Amino acid sequence: MQRVAVQSDDQRARNDRNVQRRAGRLRRVLVCAAAVPAVALFATACSSGSDGAAQGTGGSSDPVTAAAGSVAPSPTVQAAKYQKLPEPCAVLSKTTLTALVPKGVKSGKEGTSDDVATRGSCSWSSLDNNGVKGSQFRWLNISFLRFDSDSSRGSGEKQAEAYYASQVQGAQSVSGAKNTKTVPVAGTGDQATVVRYDLKKKEGAFRQQTVVARVANVVVTVDYNGAGLAGEKTPDADSLTKAAEKAAKEAVASVTTANGSGTAPSSPAATPSKSASGSPSASASASKSSSKKS
Repeated sequence: MQRVAVQSDDQRARNDRNVQRRAGRLRRVLVCAAAVPAVALFATACSSGSDGAAQGTGGSSDPVTAAAGSVAPSPTVQAAKYQKLPEPCAVLSKTTLTALVPKGVKSGKEGTSDDVATRGSCSWSSLDNNGVKGSQFRWLNISFLRFDSDSSRGSGEKQAEAYYASQVQGAQSVSGAKNTKTVPVAGTGDQATVVRYDLKKKEGAFRQQTVVARVANVVVTVDYNGAGLAGEKTPDADSLTKAAEKAAKEAVASVTTANGSGTAPSSPAATPSKSASGSPSASASASKSSSKKS
């Protein structure tokens, strides 16, 4: 009986040790199980931080990225200074017309235009017939071309500058011209140049003066030529040049007058009119055709 009891005590001791071992393992499992959510939470937090960093450099939700990736608004173009053109046949005083075309003061003929606010021209002709002594011929043409500001073409002034340069170059490269001379003209708009040359025709020797002037977004071209016909002497080139320059100054001044104070409108930009382009004005074409007739 004692032996059985001892065995029972040993068994109980072993059982207690087993219970303690199982309890120890259980505690370790619970500790590890409790630690897993913390690690997972840390990993999640790191992952979220990584995603946020990615969004900050390339994600569409980031305000900096959205601003950088958006299309910048097109820059505004300064509005054209002048919005009107003067009546072309009324830009010169009677005194000036009498000096340039003494027999043709009332002969002014306005050129055709599909938009008088954009382009216009007027021409005069004079024939002073001295019978057997010959005659003096004069021909005058004044043209205006105004440019509107446009977001694709740029400001009206920049377009006018380009057209001004092309007009001067065109006057310098006339076929058959002799003794070509180019001189800047002072006190006439923002830019002005006179190109003069001699041109031999079957009717006689013609002396041509072309004054190209720019005032802001408007280009003024004055074509003036003279010839002595049927034995009359050829007119003095310097006198013709001075007369043409005077006409150009009056024409440029008329642009400012037609626009009142000449201040720019309040709108930030203007749309191009249908005729404002880099093509030659109607008056330029009229000038060439009239010169051929001469």
